[in-house]
Amino acid sequence: MRTPLDRVALVLIIIGALNWLSVGLFRYDLVGAIFGPASLITRAIFVIVGIAGLYSISLLFRENDEAVRQQ
Repeated sequence: MRTPLDRVALVLIIIGALNWLSVGLFRYDLVGAIFGPASLITRAIFVIVGIAGLYSISLLFRENDEAVRQQ
């Protein structure tokens, strides 16, 4: 069972991945364009997305509660 924190982390990772996709394909940093390329807010967003990515590593090592219950 996924917690609300798991879902928030996954949403942040998806947003970060889409931003990297736009950087890779079009050389366009959407977060930087919205908040300014070197602003404190932009850096904070990148840090939050990075922390979400680190947190999500734990999702790889958790056992699925449903699979455990069915056995």
